[in-house]
Amino acid sequence: MTGIRVTYSGLISLSIRLFSIITGLAFTLIVTRQLTQEEFGTWGLISGIFIYALAVHPIVGYWATREIARGENSGKTVLFSSSMFSILGLGIYIIFALFVGNQSDAETSVLIFAAILIPIIFVNDSLNAINRGSHPQVVSYGFLAFEITKIPLGLLLVYFWKMGLEGAIIATFGAYIPSIIVLGIKARPLIKNKFQIQFVKKWIKLFWVPTFRSVPSLLSLSDVIVFSVITGSVSGVAYYTAARTIGFLVNHTRTMSEGLYPKLLEGGHENFLQDNLLKLFYFAFPLVGLSIVFAKPGLYALNPIYQVAEMVVILLAIRSFLTTLGKILFQALQGIEKVDMNKKSTFRDYAKSKLILYPTFQLIRNAIYFGSLAIILFLLQDSESELQLVIYWALIGLIIEIPLTIYIYQVVRKNIKLKIDWKTLLKYLISSILIFTTFYFLINQYLEYKISIFEFLPELVVWAIVIVVSYVGLTYFIDNNTRKLFKGIMKEFVKRGNN
Repeated sequence: MTGIRVTYSGLISLSIRLFSIITGLAFTLIVTRQLTQEEFGTWGLISGIFIYALAVHPIVGYWATREIARGENSGKTVLFSSSMFSILGLGIYIIFALFVGNQSDAETSVLIFAAILIPIIFVNDSLNAINRGSHPQVVSYGFLAFEITKIPLGLLLVYFWKMGLEGAIIATFGAYIPSIIVLGIKARPLIKNKFQIQFVKKWIKLFWVPTFRSVPSLLSLSDVIVFSVITGSVSGVAYYTAARTIGFLVNHTRTMSEGLYPKLLEGGHENFLQDNLLKLFYFAFPLVGLSIVFAKPGLYALNPIYQVAEMVVILLAIRSFLTTLGKILFQALQGIEKVDMNKKSTFRDYAKSKLILYPTFQLIRNAIYFGSLAIILFLLQDSESELQLVIYWALIGLIIEIPLTIYIYQVVRKNIKLKIDWKTLLKYLISSILIFTTFYFLINQYLEYKISIFEFLPELVVWAIVIVVSYVGLTYFIDNNTRKLFKGIMKEFVKRGNN
């Protein structure tokens, strides 16, 4: 057993992810202020095509975390095999890039150039999978190295050298190098062992498990491709990508559960889930609030042309909260599943297991989303503006997510005894509504939209700091659990320091 500390790894991961909001927005500001709307839309389109290439990685990476968390020595085999699979991923990416480039106004040569990212992402993700099974917080250290490096490279290549979208791609490639170094140093003891063909045989035999799990993501992240192919334009993708930058802030709270999955795999008690969920809500509510409050000013900061997509940000923020909650609940279900520990488990055993329950659910969910989006775009593309189509896009995703999240909660309750502290949860929610509603009106009243980003951004940061401090202060004052949370945070880091 690795002795994974759920609270410590979760807090480290969340702290780094919250910091990455700043670094991520800084890089996005560099990109959005220098690229045209069509170029930025192509940037978002590249991310959508990547998911097809990366779909083959879980064949190796999925089992890596489960095996290493349980003490199996598959590290070197994971790293070597993943590098081989990256060749297949590269071929898949190029095929889809050529298709999308021909069906939209995206520049095909730029889409093809982005293929240089595929091999390095495969290596980085493999090291992530290895570290996630032993030291989950190290995944965030690698991510931090990536985020910090990306900013100076972006400034140099995109802002000063005016290399445009190609510069952003090269900057991203360069940022992965220090991430791989950080991850590789920590994973070194786990990749010193010999290459073992029996692991490869197992992964090939069970390839359908992670492959089936990846299909839902293919559908959900195909939305940018569907939009660009049906409308023939990437301008709407630019609106959506900009809105997603602000609206998906709450996604960072998923890292609060970074250590939960390997801890349950390791044999941890299910009570870890109860405590983890409460911490998730404490941080998720204010991040949703920040997304809504800064919807318009945040988009203005990225580029004034995107501020009209304020409603898209709000819809995406609420949807993102629901998907984050659902993923963590299902992650807990998969953590307590032990079907893969039995070497004699059959295809039927795996098919009936909790490992397949989540992707089956996601497949149904995303098929509905994918189909609804395609139908709406096909029927309305000639009668509605591009921005209105993007609003429908975000609205469809939210409408579908609401009943499905309720279903997820009911499924999890049947398998895990959830004892959520509703009183504390209500305090977090009321505090968020009170604080963020107040500041929403104050910002609309007093914030001056200055043309210079160097004048506007510092004012925006000050508002954000005041809002966060107000939320933390109010919850600390009215809620004993919040005071215990901060004392627990100090205890965890003191404990770490003593070790």
